[in-house]
Amino acid sequence: MINLSLILESSATRYPSRPAFTGGGLTFTFGTLNEEANRVANGLVKAGIRPGDKVALNCLNNVFFPVAYFGILKAGAVVVPVNILLKKDEIAYQLADSDAKAFFCYTGTPELPMGKYGWDAFNSVPACTLFYMIMPQYGMPADIPGVATLETLIAQEPPVFNTVRTQSDDTAAIIYTSGTTGQPKGAELSHANLWLNASVAAEIQQLTPADVQLIALPMFHIFAMTVQMNASIYYAVSSILVPRFEPELVLRLFLKHEVTIFSGVPSMYWSLLHCKPEDIDDNLLARHLRLCISGGASLPLKVLQEFEARFDMPVLEGYGMSEGSPIVTFNYLDYGRRPGSIGIAARGIEVMIADENGHPSPPGERGELWYRGHNVMKGYYKKPEATAEVMTDGWLHSGDIALKDEEGFYYIVDRIKDVIIRGGKNVYPREVEEEMMKHEAVSLVAVVGVPCEKLGEEVKAFVVLKKNCSTTEEEIIAWTKDRIAAYKYPRHVELVESLPMTASGKILKKDLRSPR
Repeated sequence: MINLSLILESSATRYPSRPAFTGGGLTFTFGTLNEEANRVANGLVKAGIRPGDKVALNCLNNVFFPVAYFGILKAGAVVVPVNILLKKDEIAYQLADSDAKAFFCYTGTPELPMGKYGWDAFNSVPACTLFYMIMPQYGMPADIPGVATLETLIAQEPPVFNTVRTQSDDTAAIIYTSGTTGQPKGAELSHANLWLNASVAAEIQQLTPADVQLIALPMFHIFAMTVQMNASIYYAVSSILVPRFEPELVLRLFLKHEVTIFSGVPSMYWSLLHCKPEDIDDNLLARHLRLCISGGASLPLKVLQEFEARFDMPVLEGYGMSEGSPIVTFNYLDYGRRPGSIGIAARGIEVMIADENGHPSPPGERGELWYRGHNVMKGYYKKPEATAEVMTDGWLHSGDIALKDEEGFYYIVDRIKDVIIRGGKNVYPREVEEEMMKHEAVSLVAVVGVPCEKLGEEVKAFVVLKKNCSTTEEEIIAWTKDRIAAYKYPRHVELVESLPMTASGKILKKDLRSPR
């Protein structure tokens, strides 16, 4: 039997009084977290949830997310995490597509009324019959009259439960992809997928029970779910939860809780780098913070170098995707690391740079990154054709163009879908972005292809300037033209205050490509 919830039970047995999660004015120890998850499992079983049933979970980063998550797993059911930014119709699609029978939904905030969106979506999906609203604290009634709460479900339930036996290849979670093209697809991840990937994440971070981490990435996202939540529970690491990333707040929490580990996406590192409160000493931050992890997208080399220089600590960059549970490759402290690289293949995972015929490409040659191993999803839920399109003999096609150097380190060149074909020549946006980031006034840049009647596509850059810096769009174009090949430099530059981001902090290039 392998049920992912056993990692919680193990830490609760060994460290029952150690703080597990702190957030929203509450702290649950590992013992309390396990007991609350047991009560959720008891409530779900009594309500009719059976092994293999799907249960959706839409919740901000607070102590009730892991309570519901592991309660669902203990009952033998499948967790379907929902993006907190989705609206009614988007939520309804995932409830229906995943065949969810129950739905835990956080009440939300005035700015983000998750509870209303969730309740409206639930009522439009007849097959989903159970709805429980998660409130910020116990003792609070639901905002919507007559609606049951998480507390309602568990109020009379005992804190002990015999975890349902599941097999290693049984589905533990269905993670919906971002859906950059078409409707999102649900990647089925097994208990073994998530367990082994959490183990890999803990190894990369060299976690011990003495560590304290801060979780600002949304836990519905596979990055935070595996690399932070599951890995921390596995190794009894205390976690500080932040429902919404705010750079100054994060810096202050680093100091307050003596945080040792932080994981983020590139936009978070960019924001932290440009946040310099006068009363916060960078040397004090570095006294406890020993390691930072970056993933989710390529971290601009300039941001990495400046962040490491300011805080005097290493940033390990890795690569993964929902379909890979997520870790595929990573830089390691003990094996060596290469700035700008996504590292080497993680333990138990094979990686290949495949040419157009699916054969291995030699070092230095570009091709599509393929991988296989214990991290590869079972497939897209109820979509065998879509699964077949991305799988070849156990190899999963990532959709990313990459190359490998002579020492076995991998480098992402770009997303296949992001490559700009300008007059028959391939332009890789990341290459252009890295060069433009060297401009003294440029803080952040995103390069996309826009329609061009003559060349098919033209290169356009959206640029965020550094604070108190000024320049013109024409000057940036001329500066870039002098530094890269003529077919690569952007003919169009637009200065913007900010770039559109997903809830997990990735730049939404599809929004930039849309007519403005």
